[in-house]
Amino acid sequence: RVGSATSLSSSIINNRLQELVKLFKERTEKVKEKLTDLDITSDDETPDASPAKLAPAAAPVPPPGGEPEGDKPVGDEHYCEMLCCTFKYRPWLHHLKNYQFPSSIDPLTNLMYVLWLFFVVMAWNWNCWLIPVRWAFPYQTPSNIHCWLFMDYLCDLIYLLDILVFQTRLQFVKGGDIITDKKAMKENYLQSQRFKMDVVCLLPLDFLYLKVGVNPLLRFPRCLKYMAFFEFNSRLESILSKAYIYRVIRTTAYLLYSLHVNSCLYYWASAYEGLGSTTWVYDGEGNSYIRCYYWAVKTLITIGGLPDPKTLFEIVFQLLNYFTGVFAFSIMIGQMRDVVGAATAGQTYYRSCMDDTIKYMNSYKIPKTVQNRVKMWYEYTWHSQGMLDESELLVQLPDKMRLDMAISVNYNIVSKVALFQGCDRQMVFDMLKRLRSVVYLPNDYVCKKGEIGREMYIIQAGQVQVLGGPDGKTVLVTLKPGSVFGEISLLAAGGGNRRTANVIAHGFANLFILDKKDLNEILVHYPESQKLLRKKAKKMLQNNKRKDEKGAPGDPLIIHPKASTPKLFRAALAAMGRTGRKGPLAQLQWRLKELKATQA
Repeated sequence: RVGSATSLSSSIINNRLQELVKLFKERTEKVKEKLTDLDITSDDETPDASPAKLAPAAAPVPPPGGEPEGDKPVGDEHYCEMLCCTFKYRPWLHHLKNYQFPSSIDPLTNLMYVLWLFFVVMAWNWNCWLIPVRWAFPYQTPSNIHCWLFMDYLCDLIYLLDILVFQTRLQFVKGGDIITDKKAMKENYLQSQRFKMDVVCLLPLDFLYLKVGVNPLLRFPRCLKYMAFFEFNSRLESILSKAYIYRVIRTTAYLLYSLHVNSCLYYWASAYEGLGSTTWVYDGEGNSYIRCYYWAVKTLITIGGLPDPKTLFEIVFQLLNYFTGVFAFSIMIGQMRDVVGAATAGQTYYRSCMDDTIKYMNSYKIPKTVQNRVKMWYEYTWHSQGMLDESELLVQLPDKMRLDMAISVNYNIVSKVALFQGCDRQMVFDMLKRLRSVVYLPNDYVCKKGEIGREMYIIQAGQVQVLGGPDGKTVLVTLKPGSVFGEISLLAAGGGNRRTANVIAHGFANLFILDKKDLNEILVHYPESQKLLRKKAKKMLQNNKRKDEKGAPGDPLIIHPKASTPKLFRAALAAMGRTGRKGPLAQLQWRLKELKATQA
């Protein structure tokens, strides 16, 4: 009876202790989980202490119409009622009426200023192209003189507005500061070379019309506003995506203008000698401008087949044309070569790299399958990115601009990575600058199972497949753009940085890669983020191990292993042994020792 009572009491105590231990374990796990989740998921900083609670503000009085002002649709203000109909007028008319001209203009980024320069350049081109025509050819007559004068004075008005309205409002840099003060901007323009040239352009020589008649040569100073033309070229090229097309058009316009001036000079020389007086001069038949332009083309390009000059004046004029033609044409060809060469520089570099690579592979007798994949990589990388290495483009930029570009391109993707959520924002920015883009071909292995993981991958474009199963070829999951894998390998230690599966590219895939070495160099300056990342990586690794243990198939157990003795129960037994008391617990401890001895 004593033995039965002892065994009964020991079993009751054991069950009770087991329940207590189980409750303690559950409570501990809950507390740990709360603390861990708080560290992991808190993206914001600890909020400051809230101030004293203020009295609630009085509710706003609704308008007499019954509907709050904030709930009114924005579009209602664009409706107007006329008679029995309601019309909707365009809001841009309202904005145009309320538009205020800016007090200062940024000449580098303001598109309105570029548009204004376009009108100034059009006025400048009117003077440059038509003043020689009106001077040489008989196109300006008393019947159409009012049309010519109207266009002339319209161009003069554009010149004047450019001086009074725009140039005096242009911002400038002084001592590293951007000056926007009205008085300072005006003084800067008045002291510049641009102002002196603009004043010379608008010399009022037109008053001489009253004495010598309407002579277009008196408007020649209007052609001196060339600085606006070059500024417009610079501003327009900075906003065009394919500026080389505009450069080709501009160089062609240079050639056409030189031929235009030469045709005007030829007609003037023919008129000076007398139209049709010799076989060399213009005979006065057909369209005078087209015939003279044809002669100018043959002369400047030195095609030949021209009639021989007869008089001394004709010989000197022809010699000057030949010399000028050779000089001007060689300059135009050189400029065109530079423009086309700059436009195709990237393509030339790509072909050079590909040719050198093919030559290298042929010299070492690389298999054709490998050569074809290398060629495919070159082709896809060039057509998708327009370059072979993005880092070569960014290496010339300062660190701040590289960061701005990296944020624009990569931040939306990296900010969604669970591993980096809650980390220092500046740490993420530093990490963005270390990302490098790599293109993988179809069926390329991104990483293999068992190899040491030293990189993290972020999918920018394309898809990758995670393979597993007994044969290692079963597709477990397909990762799409924005997905991340390999992040645990960056922070895992003690053998936890080996790849657990094969990952291959499904089609062409463009991935961002972050090296473990780069991340460690960054985390040296951010200890708090380093601790947080360690906790996250440890938890992710534990979750993966639990999944592996649950999902791994094994042999069915015939005899299940005995559960280990709870720590709290072992502590109670040890306490009873130290006190030397004799009772049910001491006997239970002795029986446990005997059981362990028999199991051993």
